[in-house]
Amino acid sequence: MNEKLKEIPIFFAMDDKYTPFLAVALKSLIENASKEYKYLIKILHTDVQKSHMDQIKKYENENINIEFVDLSYYIEKVKDKLYTRDYYTNTTYFRLFLPELYPQYDKVLYLDSDIIVLGDISELYNTDMGTNLVAAAPDDIIQTNKVFQDYAELVVGVANYQHYFNAGVLLMNLDELRKFKFQEKFLYLLEKVKFSVAQDQDYLNRLCKGRVTLVSHDWDVMPYVNEETKPEDIKIVHYNFAYKPWRFEDVKYNEYFWKYAKETEFYDEILQTRESYTEEQKFQDREAEKMLVEFAIRENSCVGDDRKNRR
Repeated sequence: MNEKLKEIPIFFAMDDKYTPFLAVALKSLIENASKEYKYLIKILHTDVQKSHMDQIKKYENENINIEFVDLSYYIEKVKDKLYTRDYYTNTTYFRLFLPELYPQYDKVLYLDSDIIVLGDISELYNTDMGTNLVAAAPDDIIQTNKVFQDYAELVVGVANYQHYFNAGVLLMNLDELRKFKFQEKFLYLLEKVKFSVAQDQDYLNRLCKGRVTLVSHDWDVMPYVNEETKPEDIKIVHYNFAYKPWRFEDVKYNEYFWKYAKETEFYDEILQTRESYTEEQKFQDREAEKMLVEFAIRENSCVGDDRKNRR
């Protein structure tokens, strides 16, 4: 591997069952990444099988280094404080511990595993953040839903819902986050406030508000939104929420997922996952979506709203 290349640290967090989808995400990232950088990909987990690690490690090349990092020891210390519900697991919080876990890095990328990367990821990494804590795209779901817009402002506490960002594609200024004592403040807030809608994402928006660099929507395009984004403009497709092409056949932008899925050894397994996904499971996914709206409505109703009196 060429040691002279500038290093770009990229983090994923996953459970073992997500290995096939991580493989697809990695395949797309690697194919579209500039060869002028060395990518240090670190996969945070607590339960990945050795055989799955070996399959993913095959994606290494002279520009790509892949390391699996077992965080069981670390999460054991704080697991009693971590609040999760429904389909969430403790892995969703891993990104919040990166500033203290990796003091050797000043800046890192964190990416969810349910993505397809169509642009050059080094361009996102090279975003000028100044002294802001994070850089991310506005969350599409928040931007298009009045209930969630109110939730972002009234409950999470951001000044304007348009500044509420999605944390699944996240550039983190670890140096500034450490100076800000982010982890200490997060663990304190975690004991005082239980966000029921987006959990770790809500905590990030609450703690980082006022110190966020907003990047183009093209870096975090979600199937949820009805309006089309031009294919040539898409940098990352994020199949968040229940919009998974390995569960539903009619997910927008699913063609990008299947393009890269076919290039992995997990293709048949992913097809089988979709074919065996029952109507009951699909119903539960839709109910979970409705429940999030109900959570937001309930929390919104508990907070006074004086916005009508603002001038």
